[in-house]
Amino acid sequence: MMTNLSLAIRLARRELRGGLKGFRIFLACLTLGVAAIAAVQSVSGGILDGLRSDGRAILGGDVSVRQIYAPPTAEQRAFLDQSGRVSRSVEMRAMLRSDDDQRSTLIELKAVDGLYPLYGEATLRPPGDLQSALTSKDGPNKDGGWGAVVEESVLDRLNAKVGDQVRLGDGTVTIRGVLTREPDRAASGAFTLGPRLMVALPALEGTGLLQPGSIVYWTDKVALKPGTDPAAWQAALKARFPDAGWRVRDFTNASPQVERFIERMTLFLTLVGLTALLVGGVGVGNAVRSHLDSRARTVATLKCLGAPGPLVFQVYLLQILALAALGILFGLVLGAVAPIGLGKLLEDLLPVSARIGVYPGALALAALYGVLTALAFSLWPLGRAREVPAAAQFRDVVAPAGGRPRAVYVLATVLTVAALAALAILTAQNRGFAAWFVGGSIATFAAFRVAAWLVTKAAAAAGRPRRPGIRLALSNLHRPGNPTGTVVLSLGLGLTVLVAIALIEGNFSRRVNETIPKDAPSFFFVDIQPDQFDPLKQLVTGVPGTRDFEAVPSLRGRIETVNGKPAEQALSNPDQAWVLSNDRGLTYSAKLPEHSEIVAGSWWAEDYTGPPLISIHQNVAAAFGIGPGAKMGVNILGRTIEATVANVRAADFSTLAINFTLVFAPGTLEKAPQTWIATVRSTPAAEAEVQRAVLQRFPNVTLVRVKDALDTVNGMLTNIGTAVRLTAGITLAAGTLVLAGAVAAGHRRRVYDAVVLKVLGATRGDVLKAFLLEYGLLGILTAVIAGIIGTVTAWAVLTRLMHWEWTFIPSAVVTTALLSTAITLAFGFFGTWRALGQPAAPLLRNE
Repeated sequence: MMTNLSLAIRLARRELRGGLKGFRIFLACLTLGVAAIAAVQSVSGGILDGLRSDGRAILGGDVSVRQIYAPPTAEQRAFLDQSGRVSRSVEMRAMLRSDDDQRSTLIELKAVDGLYPLYGEATLRPPGDLQSALTSKDGPNKDGGWGAVVEESVLDRLNAKVGDQVRLGDGTVTIRGVLTREPDRAASGAFTLGPRLMVALPALEGTGLLQPGSIVYWTDKVALKPGTDPAAWQAALKARFPDAGWRVRDFTNASPQVERFIERMTLFLTLVGLTALLVGGVGVGNAVRSHLDSRARTVATLKCLGAPGPLVFQVYLLQILALAALGILFGLVLGAVAPIGLGKLLEDLLPVSARIGVYPGALALAALYGVLTALAFSLWPLGRAREVPAAAQFRDVVAPAGGRPRAVYVLATVLTVAALAALAILTAQNRGFAAWFVGGSIATFAAFRVAAWLVTKAAAAAGRPRRPGIRLALSNLHRPGNPTGTVVLSLGLGLTVLVAIALIEGNFSRRVNETIPKDAPSFFFVDIQPDQFDPLKQLVTGVPGTRDFEAVPSLRGRIETVNGKPAEQALSNPDQAWVLSNDRGLTYSAKLPEHSEIVAGSWWAEDYTGPPLISIHQNVAAAFGIGPGAKMGVNILGRTIEATVANVRAADFSTLAINFTLVFAPGTLEKAPQTWIATVRSTPAAEAEVQRAVLQRFPNVTLVRVKDALDTVNGMLTNIGTAVRLTAGITLAAGTLVLAGAVAAGHRRRVYDAVVLKVLGATRGDVLKAFLLEYGLLGILTAVIAGIIGTVTAWAVLTRLMHWEWTFIPSAVVTTALLSTAITLAFGFFGTWRALGQPAAPLLRNE
């Protein structure tokens, strides 16, 4: 056995001395896929490492205690103060106005005390100390009041500059700097409707924004005394104040929303890289088959000289493994270097610092993907070459022997594919999603294989058209050694991804820009005090051009228990964990809200006065696997109210009408501190007057202009769509490489065909037209197949997974068809032009 292996190594080494001709696409495909996976895993590792290593700075303390509506009680504050250094802050949404009341903008307001930040550093432009910027040199009343620092976009929206005074509620603050980095911004949540404005905590008292029932978050961040265990401290806090309605986090889980986003992004991008690697695997298989075809006489000669089949298999397997190692090495180098180049870009895009470096685990995972991919697409053709008799090897190119390798090689191929699938699933954060991806990939590969087979059969059944060019193009689609299967599979996969993404993004954009604005209100008014409701309604409806003023009482609460169990333990569907991520808006109503439909149970009577009942949205029901009759405890203002689920609703939130996931029956919440939320529709001409009038008379009321919110959402969708298209482009690039390999592999046949046709009297133009017609047909057929599969994929994602309405957008498929045809024609033209330039005499003498 060792003798045969030594001989195989010697023969493999001798053949490799001839160079890498024919394996450039092989190397490029492996390099691209491995580099993509290595880079994604390395960047993700750097971000998550930064999250965990800088947890205290990201959170703003060792632990954070956060609650809505009211600050901690005196007893609670005493407990926190004796635990270590405590920094207190207040966060809320508010309106900021220019000093002349002509311009205004929605902001995310944060008021901080003199100890902020306990960890990390807030940076300003021009450089300076944060606490000095928030207070004047000689006290808050010496140079125009309290100071404030803002994000750059505040200056743009108000047409202001550093040194200007702006109005915040009933007060005035002076902008003293631009906030370029807020160390604990990620702990506040990833999604915001407005830019940050930061003031000193005492400055908030004069603004009139702290009204009963207003949505205000009070946060105490604690730097624990040395030696204190955060977990033990949290347990003691819960035991001391079991009914406190706060959320407690420590530095080991500083920004769960960002961490979940990074993990999901990593999963998606890794699967995109794996898709590129799988598409590249087609190129690997093609390169192996092409290499074996070119070595057919060598293999046949070895067999005639007595070489056993296992020796032939070992020789070429060693060659493939050596070349695969080279491609994987190139990919690992690129994957390790790329994140370093992206470091500066990531600093501007992420709310946390990424610890960019070399992560051996990430590189090892990418290398393992590369090895398994190379084996999965090489074992079959290698096993087949081992079995083909010597005589058949000589005529295999023009008369393929067909058949499959012996069972051991089939089994090895199946096991390698299974190992690749298992690796993708077991290393994913969301194994269910990864499993669907693996199943979808197998189904898609099978669909394209079947489609390619149907194309070749259809071309063969088309007969012999009278026009020679068409007849030659059709025969090239089904003759032995045709590139049809390779082109359809490799290029089709990348185009399918692009079609699906274009259709999904197009439906998103159409939903936001066309469907929603038809019935959407112009403004949302938030934090309306009960005594302000009637005057505000009269003021708004008195502006010409306004209509449909609607309002409901609004509170915030958190789901505490479900059927007596803590909500976190009762959660049965992790995909709906968002219901526990923060306090939820809720209301009470005698009537079924508009744009809602009962899907289980029944609505209560309008004059209901019995025990607490609650109506829940169907997503909440799905999160816990409950329905009518279940018990749900909701913590409101520190008090847990247990209510019976009366019904489950479906609600269309896309209309932007007022609606809530949780609606209580009358008789439970009327006496609780609360505010009102209202909407109004108005003409574009009336919007500025409504905004100016409300802010001048009710400066504590927050206005959300729906058009601005839609612009924010559109911007997010555009950025996400661009990022997804760019990552999908990796798959298309891999497919293009495979197409280039297919053209290169068929170059010798093209040269022979061109020479024979020219000898028979065909002009260069005739030959060029025939070959371009073949590639044009291939491009169009591939586009049609990719369009069908991509459309079905997008439909399934939107209607089955996301429960959105579906609209077919022909432009996405047409664009893909043009792109597919252009790519195949470009490569076909290049290959044909090279073939036409070959002299006829040398080829005819050698043949």
